[in-house]
Amino acid sequence: MLKVLTAEQMREVDRLTTERYGIPSILLMESAAHAVARVITEKLGGSVKGKSILILCGPGNNGGDGAALARVLWQQGAEVTVCSTIKAEQAKGDAAPNFESMLKIASAKASTDQLNLLVFRKCSNSDEFDEFCETFFSERDPEFIVDALLGTGLTRPTEGVIADIARYVRSLNVEGVPQETFVLSVDVPTGTNADSGEWVGGPAIRAHGTVTFTSPKPCNVLPPANDFTGDLTIANIGSPQELIDEQPSQLYLADRTGAADWLKKSEFTNASYKNKRGHALIIGGSRDYSGAAVLAGNAGIRSGVGLVTVAVPEDSRDGVIGRVTPEVMVRGISQTQEGSAAEKAADEIAGFLKNVDAVAVGSGLSSKEDETKAFIRRVVEERQTPVVIDADGLTALSPWATNGPRSMYDHIDAGETPAFQSLPLILTPHEGEFKKLLGVEGEEAQEVLTDRVQAVRDFATRFNLILVLKGERSLIGAPDGRVVVNPTGNSGLGKAGNGDTLLGIIAGFVAQAAQMKIDTFETVVAAVYIAGMAGDLAEKKYGKRVMTASDVRDCLADVFEELGRD
Repeated sequence: MLKVLTAEQMREVDRLTTERYGIPSILLMESAAHAVARVITEKLGGSVKGKSILILCGPGNNGGDGAALARVLWQQGAEVTVCSTIKAEQAKGDAAPNFESMLKIASAKASTDQLNLLVFRKCSNSDEFDEFCETFFSERDPEFIVDALLGTGLTRPTEGVIADIARYVRSLNVEGVPQETFVLSVDVPTGTNADSGEWVGGPAIRAHGTVTFTSPKPCNVLPPANDFTGDLTIANIGSPQELIDEQPSQLYLADRTGAADWLKKSEFTNASYKNKRGHALIIGGSRDYSGAAVLAGNAGIRSGVGLVTVAVPEDSRDGVIGRVTPEVMVRGISQTQEGSAAEKAADEIAGFLKNVDAVAVGSGLSSKEDETKAFIRRVVEERQTPVVIDADGLTALSPWATNGPRSMYDHIDAGETPAFQSLPLILTPHEGEFKKLLGVEGEEAQEVLTDRVQAVRDFATRFNLILVLKGERSLIGAPDGRVVVNPTGNSGLGKAGNGDTLLGIIAGFVAQAAQMKIDTFETVVAAVYIAGMAGDLAEKKYGKRVMTASDVRDCLADVFEELGRD
């Protein structure tokens, strides 16, 4: 997991890098320029020689990054044009020497016939920018447009010539620039507030990619602002990791390295066999929704877990057996239409929990509210393993403040802690289910979910559980206040069955973690990341319109193979 830093926290890391380690800030700017140049070079197939690159520079250090980048790319043989909103002489701080060097090169090369010119143009107002565009774009189609206009300091809508430039680049993305032209932002796209996922208003540059430095910023990872970021590259420019770790941020970005590390911790050894790889129990599959339990069970057995049992109402058992993969065991339990039957079903489940490492409940569960609620309460309150709750399991215990298991032990004297409190409880709602858990609706719900990160953090810490809020950029909240943003997945996952598939994957991962003593929160983060990665692979194979939850499950094998090579 990568720690996400605000603009202020990032400035503190930069300051301490210089103060504590003696690394000059201008050297950090130079490293940033080289990092961006490497990305451009890679995108262009390994060389920038003879390529036309337009760099848009603004005031401040972001513009200084752009000026340093211009020099680096020119040295590598690119034809570089710099459009700056300030005169080179107006640059301050670390940006000043880079603007000065860039201007000297531009002035010297202007009198030569060499192809890789470095051209500097001041565009401090709309008229100058319009004149520049008319000339520049009539003569060439740049392979790259680099946005180095504004950095992490923006907190209000863009205005003036910056807004004009952002608006123009946005129009080029749609109308004029050829498909091969790539818009790349430096640190954060111009027009976004580094500290927020919200769009601050005013024209903004929608980049194809962004190179951010040291750590991701909230606008790089949280929707809707992350849509402006495009493909994100996080470049290490010289600040020691301990300075990042010292920052108080509790927001993280799940990453490929974390998922690969989890797979290594749970890898198969010569001593591996089914009872050492965990046993996941999935409870659900009422007669009308038996397919949900089938999807969850089939996904669970593909997760690497040793055993998967699906427990379904007796009248669903034959239908589930006929559709589930043969490796998944199916057990029939008493119907939960009546209170006494619900108690009997809970007794039956309790009878074989001693051989189970994780329980998932909710996929296709009966919607009989009172009976389902009583059944789930017993499963949760008497749990001997981690429990994952989804779908109707969540609805039955909503709102959580009054119907959740916490209310069951409010009467216990201080100092007494029921044993089940120490076992992880994992909830996996989508936004609609989360609103029910919160017990809010309408304008109140909209207000609470304006800051999704804080809403997830508050809920997870208040009720001492792990919360997976599904949706665009799913969030995983921990009881200690950490919130992890998951970057994998796509809108093709917003179809029936994908929630059940995710539930099966999480249950399988958590069962393995329980057997192998791996941290549960780390496990849930890895499960969500890998499930999303499988969804992205399914999109590439089949397309969003065609891909199904079963396709996502089948792509797990390819994901495991790919991550296993890391």
